[in-house]
Amino acid sequence: MNKHDIVERIIGGRRTPAAAQGKGIAPANIALVKYWGKRDEALNLPVTSSLSVSLGHLGTTTTLEPIAGADEILLNGLPVPEDTTFARRLHAYLDFFRPEPTAGYRVITRNTIPTAAGLASSASGYAALALALNDLPRWGLAPRDLSILARLGSGSASRSIFTGLVRWNAGAREDGMDSFAEPIPLRFPGLRIGLIKVSVAEKAVSSRDAMKQTVAGSPLYRAWPDQVTRDLDAMLAAFQNHDMEALGRTAENNALAMHATAVAAWPPTLFWLPESVKAMHEMWRMRAEGLPVYFTMDAGPNLKVLTAAEHTDTVDKQFPGVEWVDPFPQHE
Repeated sequence: MNKHDIVERIIGGRRTPAAAQGKGIAPANIALVKYWGKRDEALNLPVTSSLSVSLGHLGTTTTLEPIAGADEILLNGLPVPEDTTFARRLHAYLDFFRPEPTAGYRVITRNTIPTAAGLASSASGYAALALALNDLPRWGLAPRDLSILARLGSGSASRSIFTGLVRWNAGAREDGMDSFAEPIPLRFPGLRIGLIKVSVAEKAVSSRDAMKQTVAGSPLYRAWPDQVTRDLDAMLAAFQNHDMEALGRTAENNALAMHATAVAAWPPTLFWLPESVKAMHEMWRMRAEGLPVYFTMDAGPNLKVLTAAEHTDTVDKQFPGVEWVDPFPQHE
């Protein structure tokens, strides 16, 4: 089973555009219990399940137009060079959906979150693209199928099809048809997530390369699946009880454990910068003084603050310029 087979199973031969343009909008997400490690590289099948929350207004809007000739890709208003990893991955993904091998697409993407900086841009990017592909031929796919199609582009994109609290089920089947995300009907209205942007530069090592190196060469990785099982249960209980301390402690410990597996691999990968470590120590100091503030980090140097709404002003004084997100706005 390969990606082409999965796409054929979901959409069959329905590739002819039914409109002049398709559009998709997807939120970025931050995993509170991380996805780290694949059981199948080609199909982006994870070793473990994971749990995330969406990041409100931060994410991706993508429009897709059929054109004659080669693909044209615009990111935030600028053409993307053909020789970039971004372009090559996008071309390869679109190959599965062309009505003819020579058919092209114009992809117009706008990110409100930095690209390839460890801030989940690929998750919202491929989710928005899957939604745009669904819109162009008017497939009307079920959310589960859209989640699977998004996963073929980027694993975490399976979760960005949805908003709020989302669980990506690892699944067990070799074809991956049971590996999809689904929304969890739990809310945490007082939760706020703040982005501390240490660096928005493209990472030297991609998440997928670091993940592969970790699974292959980290002696700490064998303990990771058991930790995720415990952390998933603890995080769901924290949401059910609106327990900020349990939520923050579980998320922070899970993130640090993930990074520890990467550092212990050979070759090692350390995403942190000196400013990352400084911010960690500052939050530990604030917590020691009684402020319930925690952090999580994906595969990059940037931190995401986890705290209650009433504490954001205090955090702002220590970290000017934090961008705050309400993952559970009242109007939803």
